[in-house]
Amino acid sequence: MLKNKETLITTFAMFSLFFGAGNLILPPFLGFKSGELWWLVALGFAISAVLVPIFGILAHAKLQGTIFDFGKKVSPAFSMVYSFAIYAIAVGLPSPRTASVTHEIAIQPFFNVSSLTTSILYFSLVFVFVMNRSKILDILGKLLTPAIIFILLAIIGITIMDLDFAFEKSSIVNPLSLGILEGYQTFDAIAALVVGGVIIVSINLRSKAPYEAKKRLIKRSGWLAGLALFLIYAGLILTGALQQDHFMGGVSRTELLTGISSLTLGNTANIFLSILVSLACFTTAVGIVTGAADFIKAKFSRWYYGYLATAIIGCLLGILIGQFNVGYIITIALPALMFIYPITIVLILLNLVPDRWASPRVFKKVVLATFVFSIPDFLGTLSFVDINTDIFGWIPFSDYQLGWVLPALVAFIIANVLDKATSSKSGIGA
Repeated sequence: MLKNKETLITTFAMFSLFFGAGNLILPPFLGFKSGELWWLVALGFAISAVLVPIFGILAHAKLQGTIFDFGKKVSPAFSMVYSFAIYAIAVGLPSPRTASVTHEIAIQPFFNVSSLTTSILYFSLVFVFVMNRSKILDILGKLLTPAIIFILLAIIGITIMDLDFAFEKSSIVNPLSLGILEGYQTFDAIAALVVGGVIIVSINLRSKAPYEAKKRLIKRSGWLAGLALFLIYAGLILTGALQQDHFMGGVSRTELLTGISSLTLGNTANIFLSILVSLACFTTAVGIVTGAADFIKAKFSRWYYGYLATAIIGCLLGILIGQFNVGYIITIALPALMFIYPITIVLILLNLVPDRWASPRVFKKVVLATFVFSIPDFLGTLSFVDINTDIFGWIPFSDYQLGWVLPALVAFIIANVLDKATSSKSGIGA
């Protein structure tokens, strides 16, 4: 029987694996831009950066397999390609970004070293943790996460208590959709598939409990981690919204976070913020590289050095890409996100609904519709592609870069109607 202590440790570990670079620097900047509409932006951000990722964890609790299991109803070939795409994106973008954020906020203000030096030292330490696979859940759940949460709550609490609740007028036209799309940049829907796999493997290494007990543990931990993420995100967005009088409009994401911590924590701000950033980013990088290595080890079990080779490649990519600045990595990540995120969201949701509504036919039709109708949004993010967006204006929600949503829903309904009709005919024929 898995006890409450195990639930708490798993919750903390899950939170720390989710909460990384984007989760820290994006919400305050969103709040800063949104002003009086901070609550609508927070709601949109919570949909894509909290609700969908937690649904991903719940789907993992149901499947208790690997990321490959999420797409296998479409076809094994699709699932393999999709799995490799997810891990390539995760290892190539959000993982290196954690080193970039750490350098800009935690290292550069104190030490005159290059971003390449930071990346080398950072991912060398990541590699050490990844190679100590069996201890990850305990280290994250018992040691690192409580420190992260404590510093975050200090920054948010002091801001809310010290500042007047006076908001500037917002110039944002679509705050809800802005929050949803900005939530993409946290990579948390992708992280749910990667992190969920890490959690599953970690629990299996620690416990021989039956399927149902592990399912309850993962579900409870998932909802608790989701609640913690929502409260932290909402607090950071509100914190940013209350700071519009203190910073110029052209402030960057990292400059804003540094400035807010200085206002709230005073002279010790840089030290506390450096610890916070280092811990939050580091735990995410460890989770991503570990998840990729776990996957390769599971799918290519005959390859003895699969785990080691993947860990080395993941850390080398982190060193190469992590030396670029945060803004550049966020910019180049957008096309990849607009391409993979819609498919990831529908796969998570399809794996959550009852099996009678999620046959292989349903999976195929919904994923195909999502892929086709997300192409305009993807092309619109490519600076070297000149696309006339007016020709896609007939697609509902296309103005919000969410043109795939309604087609995916329609495909889900039609595929289920066809399934029921096929079943009826088979019953009559019998």
